[in-house]
Amino acid sequence: MGIIIGIGIIVLLIIIVIALYNGLVNARQKVENAWSQIDVQLQRRFDLIPNLIETVKGYMEHEKTVLAKVTELRNAWADASTVGEKANLDNQLSETLKSIMAVSENYPDLKANQSFSDLQEELRNTENKISFSRQFYNDSVTIYNTKLEVVPTNIIASMFKFEPKELFEVENEEIRKNIKVSFDK
Repeated sequence: MGIIIGIGIIVLLIIIVIALYNGLVNARQKVENAWSQIDVQLQRRFDLIPNLIETVKGYMEHEKTVLAKVTELRNAWADASTVGEKANLDNQLSETLKSIMAVSENYPDLKANQSFSDLQEELRNTENKISFSRQFYNDSVTIYNTKLEVVPTNIIASMFKFEPKELFEVENEEIRKNIKVSFDK
């Protein structure tokens, strides 16, 4: 009878370890999925930028530095591999886009251009998707990182070397300010 109880306890412990491990793997996969959603939306924004640049180029000939900065950021995006690097590039791009939008205020013909209006709407939609994706990612990372710290999953996490994930954070205080993209007067 003692052997059956001992085997039962061992089986129960194995089931608990498997369940905890699978919960950690599931949480890690949610984080990876959430990051890929941010990545997709940020890439979409980078893909919209050449069209935006082409549309405004004729109006902004003297704004070569802004256009060069966008090109530089797009190139750096391809080389970025960590959440922090991509978050930094995203922050820089947001600042650069603010510059483009601010300059566009000086060109009424540009603001009336249908292509520019369409791109503005696409950019606004993409910015909303990026914001949602960032929030979903950070929520997923918080859930995952919490699992790494609470008992009993922290024991399983340390046994199988689960590592905490990095939150998508804004490093520049200026970027924390609300971005207003407006093409209307």
